[in-house]
Amino acid sequence: MAPVLVQAQSNLDPIFVSQPVVQPLPSAEGADAETASVADEDDTQDSPVDAETLAQLVAQQSVPGTLSREMRCLASAIYFEARGETLEGQLAVGRVIIDRSESGRFPASYCGVVYQPSQFSFVQGKKMPKVREKSSGWREAVAVAKIAVEKSWKSPVSGALFFHAARVEPNWRLTKLARVDNHIFYR
Repeated sequence: MAPVLVQAQSNLDPIFVSQPVVQPLPSAEGADAETASVADEDDTQDSPVDAETLAQLVAQQSVPGTLSREMRCLASAIYFEARGETLEGQLAVGRVIIDRSESGRFPASYCGVVYQPSQFSFVQGKKMPKVREKSSGWREAVAVAKIAVEKSWKSPVSGALFFHAARVEPNWRLTKLARVDNHIFYR
């Protein structure tokens, strides 16, 4: 038997697909493995999804003409905090806001979390900047907010309740979960 050189064939289209930047961070010593597995279970999908990628799922979302106050707060926070990031980064920010509202440790509404003093730099004097509602960034933020609320796509940072921009270095004694784009997430 002699080796034969065979040219590999690919069924993939010759297009470039950008991948999100999700970097797991080593857990702190003494991190509770049981807590990590519980956090992962909490972020399971509620219903089957007919999409292979988050981008496909976002494209499938309809954007209602009017949003409830809570959905507007969530979508606006995603828009202002993460609109220049990947969809996974936007979803991670949205899930932290939702998880905070459900945790019992923070206000029990999305607006309460977003407007909590000193939490989001885009909130100035208890006011949020005006959203460009005709922009593709707004449509994307609303779609990501819907996906986050419905838990129809797994968050890349399950169990995170805190995050900060990667450009700052707070002295937090929290368990680092991951870096997604320009944010570092903690539990």
